[in-house]
Amino acid sequence: MPRLVLAGTDLSVVGRTRIYVCGVTPYDVTHLGHAATYVWVDAVDRVLRRLGGQVEVCRNVTDVDDVLFAAAERAGGLYEQFAAVQQFHFEQDMDRLGVRKPTHEPRAHVFIPQVIALAQTLVTSGAAYVSGGSVFLPGAPVVEGAGLDRETAERLLKEYGGRLDDPAKRDPLDQAVWQVSGEGEPAWASPFGAPGRPGWHAECTAMALSTYGASMDLHAGGADLRFPHHAFEAAQAESATGVAPFARAWMHVGIVQLEGAKMAKSVGNLVFAKDLVAQSSPGAVRTMLLDRRYDAPWDYTPELLQQAVTRNDALYRAAGKNGSSEAAWEQVLIALADDLDVPRALDLAIEQGGQVARDLTTVLAL
Repeated sequence: MPRLVLAGTDLSVVGRTRIYVCGVTPYDVTHLGHAATYVWVDAVDRVLRRLGGQVEVCRNVTDVDDVLFAAAERAGGLYEQFAAVQQFHFEQDMDRLGVRKPTHEPRAHVFIPQVIALAQTLVTSGAAYVSGGSVFLPGAPVVEGAGLDRETAERLLKEYGGRLDDPAKRDPLDQAVWQVSGEGEPAWASPFGAPGRPGWHAECTAMALSTYGASMDLHAGGADLRFPHHAFEAAQAESATGVAPFARAWMHVGIVQLEGAKMAKSVGNLVFAKDLVAQSSPGAVRTMLLDRRYDAPWDYTPELLQQAVTRNDALYRAAGKNGSSEAAWEQVLIALADDLDVPRALDLAIEQGGQVARDLTTVLAL
């Protein structure tokens, strides 16, 4: 039986493979960019299980966040209720796409004590400092470790709400582990001098550490989260625990674009997963998302969806044939185990047909 190697790391470990994926901030409907990440993680989960592995997937819910607060205020509702409704819609979208339910689904608002404990640990060790009631992790070493220049780092931090102009910071690059809440924002008591709330990166750090301990096998998320989110998340965890690396492997799923621009609500160029499923089928949408390199950016077009429908139909026609070949199925598994080479696995299954094609539709939920 082959072993799944992703980004040069063997994930077919003895015992359980621990996967953490950054979940959605529940403030809007699931678009194709979100769907791509969760379908790819689902594919990793399913392939590992088919290869005989035990898998745990932790997919968090970021229900304490600036964009969520703003969306709830615009809707005229409490952020907790607004988040619960949006999370319900997200889970419906995941069901439509055949994404398995995660083993763990921590919600940020439940992990406030763990974020405070993380901040205290970092302050005690000298890895972070308290200023104006907030706790900051110095950002310059994180930026250097990510191989970025200061100008690029500041641009990305600004894009992701990094609050470069916070006067409490020693350096604009520093990021909040715990931050003083603004007027009207949710706030929790803290030992740092003022009520506040978690920093975005600290939420994921605390939830991941609480679920898996000091390290994990695979950390996944969109390629746009590589910096600042994943870089600061790992820096906080490694500073707090002394264990490195935080994740043995990282899966950064390629950005989905529309006419060359990243799909994002702020841009207004969203294509919704549920609409594509209604136009075609869950299998066709999954085929469109998976029939490529997982880390390659790509542009969505209606023609791509139609090509996926054709490809999916070809797989089903092949599955309707008689015959079985252990040698051919072994080659399909080898393709899947080789950095999740789904296009090659599909080519082999369609060519061989029969039980091989039927097994691939099952493994990848196509």
